[in-house]
Amino acid sequence: MSVTSVLTKESSNKKEITIDFIESNISSLVESASKVIAPLWPISTFAARHPWMGLEKQSFDQVADWLKNSRDVDIYPSASMILSAKNKGEINEAFVKQGLQRWLDTNLHTFSLPRDVAERFCHAALGMEPIPTNLLSSVELMKKVEEFRERNKDTIDHSSIQPISSQIENQDRERLINILDYHVIKWCKLYLDDSQAGWEMPHREEGFYRSWHRLVCYDPALSKLQRESLKSWPEEADSALENALKALNISDAEIQSYLEAHLLSLPGWAGMMLWRSKQSNEEKTLLTEYLAVRISLEWALIHPYLPFRNNQLEKRESIPSLLAAWIHWGSLSLEEWTYMSGAKQQEYLLFAAKFDEKLCRKLWLEAWEQTHAEQLRQKIISNQSSNSEKDTALAQFVFCIDVRSEPFRRQLEKEGPFETIGMAGFFGVPIATNELGCTHSHPSLPIMNKPLHKIIESTEENELLSFQQRKQTVHSLSYTFKTMKQSLLANLLLPELSGPWLSLQMVARSFVPKTANRFIHNLRQAWLRKPKTNLVLHHVHQTEEGIPIGFSEGDKVNYARQALKMMGIIDNFSPLVVICGHGSQSTNNPYASSLECGACGGQSGGFNARVLATLCNLPEVRKELSLEGITIPAETVFVAAEHNTTVDELHWIYIPEELSDSAHAAFQRIEAILPRVSHQANAERLAKLPHFQSKQSKPKSEAYQLAEDWSVIRPEWGLAGNAAFIIGQRTLTEGSDLEGRVFLHNYNWQKDRNGELLDTIISGPGTVAQWINLEYYASTVAPHYYGSGNKATQTVTAGLGVMQGNASDLLTGLPWQSVMQSDNEAYHSPLRLLIVIQAPKEYVERLLKNNAIFQQKVQNGWVRLASVSPEGHWENW
Repeated sequence: MSVTSVLTKESSNKKEITIDFIESNISSLVESASKVIAPLWPISTFAARHPWMGLEKQSFDQVADWLKNSRDVDIYPSASMILSAKNKGEINEAFVKQGLQRWLDTNLHTFSLPRDVAERFCHAALGMEPIPTNLLSSVELMKKVEEFRERNKDTIDHSSIQPISSQIENQDRERLINILDYHVIKWCKLYLDDSQAGWEMPHREEGFYRSWHRLVCYDPALSKLQRESLKSWPEEADSALENALKALNISDAEIQSYLEAHLLSLPGWAGMMLWRSKQSNEEKTLLTEYLAVRISLEWALIHPYLPFRNNQLEKRESIPSLLAAWIHWGSLSLEEWTYMSGAKQQEYLLFAAKFDEKLCRKLWLEAWEQTHAEQLRQKIISNQSSNSEKDTALAQFVFCIDVRSEPFRRQLEKEGPFETIGMAGFFGVPIATNELGCTHSHPSLPIMNKPLHKIIESTEENELLSFQQRKQTVHSLSYTFKTMKQSLLANLLLPELSGPWLSLQMVARSFVPKTANRFIHNLRQAWLRKPKTNLVLHHVHQTEEGIPIGFSEGDKVNYARQALKMMGIIDNFSPLVVICGHGSQSTNNPYASSLECGACGGQSGGFNARVLATLCNLPEVRKELSLEGITIPAETVFVAAEHNTTVDELHWIYIPEELSDSAHAAFQRIEAILPRVSHQANAERLAKLPHFQSKQSKPKSEAYQLAEDWSVIRPEWGLAGNAAFIIGQRTLTEGSDLEGRVFLHNYNWQKDRNGELLDTIISGPGTVAQWINLEYYASTVAPHYYGSGNKATQTVTAGLGVMQGNASDLLTGLPWQSVMQSDNEAYHSPLRLLIVIQAPKEYVERLLKNNAIFQQKVQNGWVRLASVSPEGHWENW
């Protein structure tokens, strides 16, 4: 059964699909099946991805059950993670007991067990103490199990359809699906390669299926018989897919399930195909082509074994383990079991199957989340006494909502009369950026959106020409090195030419990484000498790739107005307003882009910060805004900076030539306190890194050491630990140590009477925060399936992503070092995102009524929701 059929329990009413229907609707079947995977972006444009984004119509618990039954993938935290959290005081056991009572109230009426017996069993099972192996294998236990089986048919089972190749072994006892995966990975790497390979896949321009069809008959990894069988295969992907499904004797009702099973076999490569299919019309059928290649190859591999019945994979609950559970946790003796009626024995086993280890871990997870929510509530309530209106701050800083901004903001606020504000880190300007000397632009906004404008960085013509020549020289050297490395003859000479320099570089980077990196960086900067630049903000009726260059006059005002409203500063401006993007730095790190903005495809936010600051300084924009009631004082100046999260420093990237006297005084004050802010933020952040020997006097030096050493596998924690998203005024949390675990977005309900701003925050930044949260969640609870393994052993492949070894799935999630403290202890707490909204109850009710997608996320357990009333009362929804 397909995932939608399994989860909604509608399979019994599903009508038979005719072959004619399949032939005319193969694309719709593929599209429906694709909901079980998520698009995968190239690692160079890494963006957090919600692995279950296509399944949100079902509840989190339903999806968890389906994944366990169909793929044996468990998405609840492991028992060891739960016990570790319990021992660290992160779980209040009172919430576990409350959850158990709610479950018994809802479910116990379907069983005839006495409540005290059921409670005793459940309480013991929640201890998650493993059942002794000697009990499971005891002769007496097995004797009782055999007696039960003779009297009763075992009906406690789950089933799911699996690829036929997973059920057949060759003469070497290797499952054919492993051989199939090997072939599919090889062809995917060839087709998707992004300029990493020296030789392109022939006929690649014809599409994946057609290029494969032309070449597969020459594949030496296939037998002659297998190659011959594919020679007469259809030339069109949809026809080939139909042929393969018919040849494998897949019934009409099982087709979608069968496609889902194959997509889930290599969700990384399939996810990359899905992403590519959404980027252009030329590749819109790419996922169909992928399935056509995969299932056609499967047919060729298993052809000698046909006919073969594709049995549903049955997973029966082990009666010995269920009976042992009652003996171990329910204090049931074998003698008591013997004198029970057959119906009562069946009842006991069914109850044990229902209240299994998975359900125990579900209750513990919910208690863990309740404990975190209660701890956050206490911090907010204890902070209410200080929630009073303040005078205009000396400077206002606008940071990204990223959780890494919170500790830096807190340290900054301690140092003076500074106000910090949170909003989405692209600052509301939907642009593609074209930096000086670059021939290509890149989107600089959340990947779920498309850029509406292109902003070009420019300089004087003679300076531009000189800079381009210097940059081309560097590019030419790099290109020549790569070309020689991939050339059959030139690579024999390459070691002689490059060996001394590369050896010296290796030694320097290994023993004095900071000095070596600084030297290389300074050498590069001295050679490039990037000139002073300006931004082309004025639209000049030119477009590139269908995107207008610059903004119209109306656009400038609209983006400035919307950004100021989202920040919540449409009055009471400080003399200096600092728009702060954020970026990171690390060396020899395939996942470097994951440490940039978690939403914007591995891009930093500095360019966007500069664009918005420049817009807000334009006299014509200020004039139009003043007519609408947003009056920016003449002495207020907007500047742009970038927060480097790896070393916790603030770098200025745009300062107007003229500052007002009050803005200049504010700037001087900031310059004076920034070293102290950086020192404190680094000391706090570095102390959380494992095995870090704190040198309190030199946290900045230690931070740079981690950022520039090419052997460091964890330069920073990134967004690990994220657990909540607070939408409200900074006074709600100011002064509270939120431990770098909370996304913070400013919001003033009094300036949002119709609720549009709140809906925009939930639909945009709220969705991004949820995706980030579930990316970290999945990589923690199921690292073998949703993570990417040890960073030290990853292989960058095809310029797209990473594998473990040379033939694995394209790994979709975060590396082990991004979520784990050690091999046995998690750093990231796998909690579903808690969204806290500071607004009256009726605002939240209106939001849920008008935003059906968000309401679905809350009801189905993909996010948690709470609100704080204007009077300071907390309410869970």
